[in-house]
Amino acid sequence: MGSGIDRMRSALKEQNLPEMKIEANHFDFNLWFLKDVYTEEYLTKLGLNERQVKAVLYVKKNGKITNKEYQEINNVKKRQASIELADLLNKQIFERIGKTGKGTFYNLWSNKGA
Repeated sequence: MGSGIDRMRSALKEQNLPEMKIEANHFDFNLWFLKDVYTEEYLTKLGLNERQVKAVLYVKKNGKITNKEYQEINNVKKRQASIELADLLNKQIFERIGKTGKGTFYNLWSNKGA
């Protein structure tokens, strides 16, 4: 009882979908479910290059990406991958899990669309 909103949030996060938007007042509340905003068109409008768009679509499919995977799918050196991943972090599209080195990966920013 009373766990419905938490379950909906968990389900949205598991599917890499934007969090729902909640509007409430004294009498009622509304829940807004936002569609997946990570389309090629939307990402291009944000100013992402083709490699970054490819990486976001990769994360949508696979759940996460490492710097090494970014290098491999885009055929770039580590320095370029790091620069472009940092840009995705700054634009709040990706969030980094881990500090640096092995075990560090990137996934979709969990608050996008909220």
